[in-house]
Amino acid sequence: MTTTQRIWISADAQDRLKREFATLRELCASAPDEHADENAMAVKRARQSRIQRIHDLLLNAVVGEDPPDDGVAEPGMVVTVRYGDTDETETFLLGVRGAEHGDVEVYSVHSPLGAAIVGARPGERRTYRLPNGTDLAVTMLTAVPFGLHDGCRNARDAEALTAR
Repeated sequence: MTTTQRIWISADAQDRLKREFATLRELCASAPDEHADENAMAVKRARQSRIQRIHDLLLNAVVGEDPPDDGVAEPGMVVTVRYGDTDETETFLLGVRGAEHGDVEVYSVHSPLGAAIVGARPGERRTYRLPNGTDLAVTMLTAVPFGLHDGCRNARDAEALTAR
């Protein structure tokens, strides 16, 4: 990942990534040399790749600065959507997979669903393509800044919009 695009991550994710970065660098420093077996070299290459990815994430990170609480789906927002014309809803963080984790699923803005929902306002319906080639409609119900995220509040808001 060699981009200059700013990436939203939480302060907790930044701390976790810094610890992982330090650990991986120590492991690579003490890793086997080029005369090691193929498996050891593959592990070393995977670690080096992860080190580069973490470096890029941290270099381009906007840390813990919540987006405005304006209800628009964007990175750093916990979004609740309804699929198709069903009652099935899902709540997720628009963020960086591999950086964030916790009580909410993370979707990248580069994923099919994330790309479709970015910029949506409450009640706005978007369509995205599933891996099997079919299109799925999704309605954005709520978008709340990560720092204000409260699973109960988000679920209540989604319920109210679903009932309309």
